[in-house]
Amino acid sequence: MQLYSFFNSSSSYRMRIALVLKGLKPDYVGVNIRVKEHCKDGYVAFNPSASLPALMDGEVELGQSLAIIDYLDATHPEPCLIPEDPVLRAHALELAYAVSCDIHPVNNTRVLGYLSNVLQLSEEQKTAWYRHWVQDGMAAVERLLVKNGQGAYCFGDVPGIADCCLVPQIANAMRMGCPMQDFPRAMAVYAHCMNHLAFQAAAPAQQPDFIQ
Repeated sequence: MQLYSFFNSSSSYRMRIALVLKGLKPDYVGVNIRVKEHCKDGYVAFNPSASLPALMDGEVELGQSLAIIDYLDATHPEPCLIPEDPVLRAHALELAYAVSCDIHPVNNTRVLGYLSNVLQLSEEQKTAWYRHWVQDGMAAVERLLVKNGQGAYCFGDVPGIADCCLVPQIANAMRMGCPMQDFPRAMAVYAHCMNHLAFQAAAPAQQPDFIQ
């Protein structure tokens, strides 16, 4: 098994958390998105979305972190990261999608690069863009956690797919200087997760391609 990852890609980060939680140790292949290694023909042939992360498991080749987590749950079911109970499953996926479909896509490297290089936005304007969508998206996440969350993690007393998505989003938001005081429930989950060895091991600074 091989994981294609970049140390501070939030989608790669969520994938790394899932793998460590399941006790899986794939070979780590660093793909530097800052120099567009993910756009090279060889990588795009392997992962048509030209994004990170990607997983190779024998003859199975997958991109998109949530699809990979679903695959891992089917092939390595313990511990299960997507709850089996239909209501709890729906709530966990609702929050995971709120992060991975609403917040992350408008603030990823591809979009931020377009804002700078094509639209010629200043650094101040780009930062304002980033913080606006974090504030908007995290407000929704906070409401979901207050309404449906339970336990020390997002949805119970063991970490799952929602926590895998939430922690990297908060970590990157804090790295970008976003104010987070309006999200006490989300920040409490984040703090609890960061006491877990799997979340610590998956952190950007612990990766072999980490750049200071």
